Amino acid sequence: MTPKEAVDYAKQNNARVIDLKFMDLLGSWQHFSVPTSELEEGLFEDGLGFDGSSIRGWQAINNSDMLVIPDPATTIMDPFMKHPTVSMICNIVDPITKEKYSRDPRNIAQKAEAYLKSTGIGDTAYFGPEAEFFIFDNIQYDSTTNESFYSIDSEEGTWNTGSDEGPNLGHKPRHKEGYFPVAPSDTLQDIRSEMMLTMEQVGMAMECHHHEVATGGQCELAMRFTSLVDCGDKLMWYKYIVKNIAKAHGKTATFMPKPMYGDNGTGMHTHQSIWKDGKPLFAGNSYAGFSEMGMHYIGGILKQANAICAFTNPTTNSYKRLVPGFEAPVNLAYSSRNRSASIRIPMYSPSPKAKRLEIRFPDPSCNGYLAFATMLMAGLDGIQNKIDPGEPLDKNIYSLGPEELANIPTLPHSLEGSIQALEDDHEFLLKGDVFTQDVIDTWIDYKRENEVDPSRLRPTPLEFQMYYDC
Repeated sequence: MTPKEAVDYAKQNNARVIDLKFMDLLGSWQHFSVPTSELEEGLFEDGLGFDGSSIRGWQAINNSDMLVIPDPATTIMDPFMKHPTVSMICNIVDPITKEKYSRDPRNIAQKAEAYLKSTGIGDTAYFGPEAEFFIFDNIQYDSTTNESFYSIDSEEGTWNTGSDEGPNLGHKPRHKEGYFPVAPSDTLQDIRSEMMLTMEQVGMAMECHHHEVATGGQCELAMRFTSLVDCGDKLMWYKYIVKNIAKAHGKTATFMPKPMYGDNGTGMHTHQSIWKDGKPLFAGNSYAGFSEMGMHYIGGILKQANAICAFTNPTTNSYKRLVPGFEAPVNLAYSSRNRSASIRIPMYSPSPKAKRLEIRFPDPSCNGYLAFATMLMAGLDGIQNKIDPGEPLDKNIYSLGPEELANIPTLPHSLEGSIQALEDDHEFLLKGDVFTQDVIDTWIDYKRENEVDPSRLRPTPLEFQMYYDC
């Protein structure tokens, strides 16, 4: 929409409220709302002010004034509000210089798209994330000076097979058999359908939904691929809709990568490809029908994977998922069809338009704008430097012997390791001023001070179990 069309849309839908959404550096949507009397075409140029010092990872208190500039193309009715509410996703600008804010994740994603075009390699990068999540019936947690605990409950949980639920009606998915039993074992069909239909209501193209492998309510809704920034927008709508519909049903949804011990974690396998002038560039005559350019893109991802993880797997909990044996690949290799490799070339269709790669190690705790931009920049670096990805690995990695495994590089074992890798090598992200040094430094400092160090300092219940009597 144009600004005028956005204003007209609000009037046609009898909107009473305009909700302005934007993202903090870490990846959570923030918002504030204004009455429709404030909605004029000038708003899309002049913006509205807010305190940037109160947003995680943003401005200092002595330099806090910022502006939100709504993007009219993102105008849609919010499906959850009691009063008719138009939602708009905003860009952040400096109120004095009117320059886009370097720490605004959406701005970084926009710069990544612009950089792709500037290289002449392609004009569109398509991304298709498969964001999994859990739907629980109850969650309790706390961490204080003298106490630390969490407790999860789900009517689908295998731990409830012997519970007195008044009555227990059985039909719990067996351990690691959540993919794809029908009702009554799958209790979440109607909730997922409501999520999918609501996503279509806000303009998202959806493909399917289903229960995932883990017990305890693991699910996935597949959305159709789209361009980088648009995909970042839609991933935020995806999370917003999943959480709100779960809550409306008296349940809770989480995108935490590893909320349950001993069962599958939650990943976000991310399909991606580059196109130019309406033609796919990853289709060719190399391995698995890939082009030389596509192979070099894979080479760039494999080379920079450890640093990429700082954005695609950005939580301490991410690395409780990235362990062997749960379909989350820790070994850096590529293959066709083989889902134990960290990069897969899907073979569902012979069509050149379907030719893409799937990066399997990201998880949905990430900031989508930053994760997609990081992967694109690494892939472009691989194309520009013609990085050879080496030979494919078509064997099941988890069945390899120690000698074969010794030659396969692995992902970091912790957030601390991925942050260190990012600090050691991030030049590929600075090209085209897509990421600034300030953004890299802020990300590293925030993660160390607010996540890595607190996690290292706190004893866990498991440590009491293992060490209390030492």
